[in-house]
Formats: sequence, C-alpha cells, structure tokens
Amino acid sequence: MPLSFSLPLRIQPTFDATASGGAGAFGELPEWDLTDLYPAPDAPEFAADMAFVETECAAFARDYEGKLASLDAAGMAECIGRYEAIETAAGRIMSYAGLRYYQNTVDGGIAKFMADAQDKITTFTTPLVFFSLEFNRIPDAQYEAVFADARVARFKPVFDRMRSMRPHQLSDELEKFLHDQSTVGAAAWNRLFDETTAAMEFDVDGEMKNLESTLDMLSDHDRAKRETGARAVAAGLQKQVKLFARVHNTLAKEKAIEDKWRKMPSPQMGRHLSNHVEPEVVEALRDAVVAAYPRLSHRYYALKAKWLGLEKMQVWDRNAPLPTEAPRVIDWAEAERTVMDAYAGFSPEMAAIAEPFFKKGWIDAATKPGKAPGAFAHPTVTTVHPYVMLNYLGKPRDVMTLAHELGHGVHQVLAADQGEMLSSTPLTLAETASVFGEMLTFRALLAKAKTKAERKTLLAGKVEDMINTVVRQIAFYDFECKLHAARAQGELTPEAINELWMSVQGESLGPVFEFMDGYETFWAYIPHFVHSPFYVYAYAFGDGLVNALYAAYAEGTPDFQAKYFDMLKAGGSKHHKELLAPFGLDASDPAFWNKGLDMISGFIDELEAMED
Repeated sequence: MPLSFSLPLRIQPTFDATASGGAGAFGELPEWDLTDLYPAPDAPEFAADMAFVETECAAFARDYEGKLASLDAAGMAECIGRYEAIETAAGRIMSYAGLRYYQNTVDGGIAKFMADAQDKITTFTTPLVFFSLEFNRIPDAQYEAVFADARVARFKPVFDRMRSMRPHQLSDELEKFLHDQSTVGAAAWNRLFDETTAAMEFDVDGEMKNLESTLDMLSDHDRAKRETGARAVAAGLQKQVKLFARVHNTLAKEKAIEDKWRKMPSPQMGRHLSNHVEPEVVEALRDAVVAAYPRLSHRYYALKAKWLGLEKMQVWDRNAPLPTEAPRVIDWAEAERTVMDAYAGFSPEMAAIAEPFFKKGWIDAATKPGKAPGAFAHPTVTTVHPYVMLNYLGKPRDVMTLAHELGHGVHQVLAADQGEMLSSTPLTLAETASVFGEMLTFRALLAKAKTKAERKTLLAGKVEDMINTVVRQIAFYDFECKLHAARAQGELTPEAINELWMSVQGESLGPVFEFMDGYETFWAYIPHFVHSPFYVYAYAFGDGLVNALYAAYAEGTPDFQAKYFDMLKAGGSKHHKELLAPFGLDASDPAFWNKGLDMISGFIDELEAMED
C-alpha cells in the first residue's frame, strides 16, 4: 500500500482575477493558519515527525517484513496501528509542505522546502513497499479468517481494495524502484506544469495578467472583453504549447509503460480500481451523458444564443452572464452567510461542522501572486482538520465554489473518525458532499427569488454549472481516452493533441458554437489531465449521484439527514452499492444516471417555458 500525499486541485477553474489578501472590495478575506499542522517550517515538531517517519519505517520493515502471513488478529491489529501512525506523520508533513507551496508556487525557498520534504518522505517510506506486496500474497482463506476477528474486521474494506490490485502487482524489487523514482517521474512533471501555469503572463491590451485573471474575463458582461480574454489565453498557451505537449507525451508514455508491466487492460483501469468502481458503471455513465448531449448542452446553448441575440456562439460566450443579469460583487460576509444559511436549513449539524472553517483560519480565499489556480479542499490528516483553498472574486460562481469546497470539508471532517486508512473516500463518492452543498445553496437562493428574471438567472447559472460538471467533464474524459490511445501509437505533436481536443468540443457543446483559431490549445491548462489521469469522470459521477440523492430528499425519504450523515461518516469503508442502498438507489443500474440527467433537462424545460 504505497503512501501518497498529493493535493487534489479541482478540475474546473474558478474564473478569478488578481487581488491581494486582507480587506478589499470583497471585505476581509480569510487566510490559512497552518499552525495547527506546524508552528513554522523550522519548528522542532516538524523535525521530530520527520525523524519519527525515518526511524519507524525502518523499524516497521524490520519487525514485519516476511512475517505478515504469520500474524494473528492481535498481531495484525498492532501492525495496522503502527502503519496508520506512519501515514499520519508523513501525511502531516506533506500536507504542511504542500499547502505552503500552493499558497506561493513561485517562491524558490517554499518550492525547495516541499521538494526536499517529498524526497525525504519518499526515501524514508521505501522500506514500506513490501507491505502491500506481501499482504497480497497472504492466502485467501487465511486472510478471511484473520479479518473475521472484530479487532481488525473494520479495516477489511481497505484491504479488499488493496487486494484487487493483486493481478497487477510487480515484483518487490520493481515496486521499490518505482517508489524511489517517483519524485523524478510524474511528480517532477506535475511540478513543472504547476510552476509554468502559475508563472504564465498573458498580454491583455498591453497589461500583463496571470492565467486566472485572464480566464476571469471570459465571464465578463462586456462581449468585447470576453473576446479579448479568450484571444489572450489562446496566444499565451500557444507560446507554451510545445512544453505542455512534452508534459502530456511524457506522462502518457510513462503511464503506458507502467500499465503494460502491471498488465492493466486499459489506461483507465487503474483509476477505476482506485475509485472502487466497476468499468461498466463508468461506461454506463459516459454513454448516458453522451446520448443526452442534444437535450442538455445543445438545447441549452441554443437557448442562450437566443438570449444573447446571437446566431452563433463563440467560445467566449459560453460562460457569459445573461443580458438581464446585473453585474454584482458579492462580498465575503454575504458569501459566508449565504452558504451557512443553506447548510443550516438542511441541518444545524452541517452548519456547526462548517463554522470553524470560517472562524479558525481553515480557508484561504484571496488571490495572490504565485498562488495556485482553482480551488480545493485538502483533508490533511485525521488528527488535524481539512483546509479549503479558493480564489475568491465576488461572483455568484465563487459563492457556489465556496459551497462546493466547504461540502468537501464537511465530508472530510465527518469521515475522519474512520482513521487514516479508512477515511479517504474514492473519488467517485468524494464529490457527493461537495455537489450536494452546491445544490443546497442553489435551492436556498432559488426559494428566495422575488422575480421571474431573478429565477431565470439562478436557473441558467445552475444549468451552466451542471453542464460544466457533467457534459464538459465527460468530454474531458473522452479527450483523455483519445489522448492515451493515440500516444500508444507514437509521439504526439501539439497539433495532433489539438485535433483530439477539438474532436470532442463540437460534439459536446453543440452546433450553435463556432470555435476561434487558438481554442484548440485550451486543453493545455487543465490540471487534472496532468495530476490525475481520468479523474474527471468523478465530477459527472458525483453530480448524477447528488441529483438522484436530492430527488430522494425532496420526495421526503424518511430520516434522510441521518442517512446522509451516515454515508459521509463512512468515508472509504463501504462500496457505493452499500452507501446508496438506504436511499433506494443503485449506480450500477443504467436508469440511475438518467434520473440525474432528467433533473438538468427539467431545469432547461422551465427556462424554455419562460420564453412563452
């Protein structure tokens, strides 16, 4: 069971502009207080944890290597406890180093601190590589007998998932080699991508802007500004497209080599296994969404073109505000109040869990030079608490992003009682609480709408968010599938990758769109293609699941809130079938996905009816 300490960036960028921390147009924006992890980079507590990881990894290997099959339940319980202690210390170290880095990716000292910490943790944990390899060689009958004991039975789901990798396990020597070289493999290319995108500047009528502030222009009320922003992004990406193509070529080839050695039947299989989801379930989701393109994105964007008075939409019109939508800046206090009220309306317990994020420095909201783009919620370790990162600029979508990431945070707090090994939720279920938090906030705002125009604006915004979460992410998934398949045939030029990108854009967005020259490079800034191959379908999975869950809530499912909290508290201890059964839902049923898609279609029906 290899230790991994990556920070999951949200794939959908928050369209942000440059700002500074502290008070400003949005009020006093919170910043992280990382002292709950460590008081300072040179704190003795940090050094002590690093020393513990080094000595305890060596001691763990000395005490257990070659002996796992001989352990009884009591011995296995002690072994797991020691392993979790190592995970906790190493995770705390890398969370601290990583969060500091994402606050300022261009500071050389901070980048060095993270890289040095990663190098040390990788070196110190190399002796642990034996654990999953040897564990998977325990005979089935013996494994089942040991884990029938109450002292270790609760850990069985995580070890069942680990043992699903048995057919793809390499020799002990090869696994140790892959572990050792990881810091100069994918992790190094990830870092190159992060630092390049954070440092990029885009020429906007002579003013140099960063990526986030330039993307922010694509949602401006002024169409000329949207076009200027889109063309600036295209020009900036074109300058770096060879580097981004090299990153994608290298990572796809590296993955193909490892997949070949592991006898993975497809490039996607590793992600399915880590998500504990069957390939046929993902394909059912993908096929349902693609089949729904005409009644979702194609229909909505044709309607939006009519609202905008356009015969054809350009890419810079996709996220345009409605003509009836008055420009409005939402300060931080209102954003906090909006989300907290929505959470409290569902359950006071949910609001109580969310409150410390605002009060105790668990959110970093301001955009700052060098800060990583996008947004995420990082769980750190179960003995501390999560941290949420935003790039807040006072737009309605920023409020929804806050609701989304805070949902992750609530989920991570609730799952923490499962302990380090069981708290982590498969990606397909990790989006449940975040998307549900968005839905609660949207429904609360919709209920307060005073006019038809206000309701229309809210509905249109939600439909666009759902299309971005479902249609756009499945199009991203198809692009990745095509990219990895094409790379298997040889090196891909930037032009070849551009063609793959464009092959999914028209299909997913619909015939009302025209695509400007330069849009073909927009694949280059999407972080999850680099950080987490095939992650993106998890967003569509989560949205469809939440739509079905919310329908069950709206229909008055008995004890819904209690069942919902039980689901979140389960963390990674249960399969999606077990978690959804109390709600009468089953994601393996192809009809399940259409329930979620029908909710989006229903919103579009209502928008169309407003035209009469």
